[in-house]
Amino acid sequence: MSDRRTLWGVGCGVIAGALWGLVFLTPELAAGFTPLQLSAGRYLAYGLIAAVLIAPRWNRVRTLIDMKGWRALIRLSLLGNILYYICLAQAVQSGGVAMTTLIIGLLPVSVAVLGRHDHGSVPLRRLALPLALGVAGIACTVWGSIGGTSGSLFGIVCAFGALIAWTLYAVDNSRWLSRLDTISSQDWSLLTGLVTGALALVLAMPAFLLSPGIHSGVQWWGFAGLMAAVALLCSVIGNAFWNRASRLLPMTLVGQMILFETLFALLYGFLWEGRWPYLSEVVAMGLLCASVLTCAAAHRPRTPQASA
Repeated sequence: MSDRRTLWGVGCGVIAGALWGLVFLTPELAAGFTPLQLSAGRYLAYGLIAAVLIAPRWNRVRTLIDMKGWRALIRLSLLGNILYYICLAQAVQSGGVAMTTLIIGLLPVSVAVLGRHDHGSVPLRRLALPLALGVAGIACTVWGSIGGTSGSLFGIVCAFGALIAWTLYAVDNSRWLSRLDTISSQDWSLLTGLVTGALALVLAMPAFLLSPGIHSGVQWWGFAGLMAAVALLCSVIGNAFWNRASRLLPMTLVGQMILFETLFALLYGFLWEGRWPYLSEVVAMGLLCASVLTCAAAHRPRTPQASA
């Protein structure tokens, strides 16, 4: 039973990673639209879907959140959704899918470092090897992506902005979930989507009215369909599979599952561009995988024999 539970949990983690990887390809599929429009469109759709799903339980759920909780949801929505996706979309459009994916792929290590004082964390010295491998991987990514163009440099800065935003979100969100014992993780996720949708309404005015761009009716309908598909597949279904994997697997293994998002995003990017990875990207992928795996290994509890 334990083996079946582990296999099912890994399978859910793989599916979540495959769906989340689509997020990195979306800016290329909607290249004519700005990162602000992509963020507003995606999270308007996510907010509508979250509202429909949480509506039957709304009267009960809203009484479980106090004012501090609502302020936390606003902060988490800004960091983990709005700001993160604006930076990600701009990074992809300026520097490409591969560069953006490799830099953001350092998330498991950056989250471990920022949350090193939380329960279950490990001393920073045990993260020295994962950090060194991660820095080396990023160095290969930057070296292979700059190419002397200002667009690539701007894309790299935006990718690091996305990495920082989601790292802050992941640690803060985890801390809030540990404090909450009256609301399920699924309802907390839907509430985050609801608040994100409300923030996207504010974002929609400068995104669509002040700089609408020149698009045909067909392009606008295609954009709407793409945003709805991303919201449903990545934000709703992807999160559901991730929550299932989190319940079936130990935390050390769950952390490694994030790697599948990176690998699938790279696969989609190479297929979209119709090419094989460059040597610098192959080396960066290897270093990134080693960084995440050694970070997970550092979090494994040490037995007396292993310590000896």
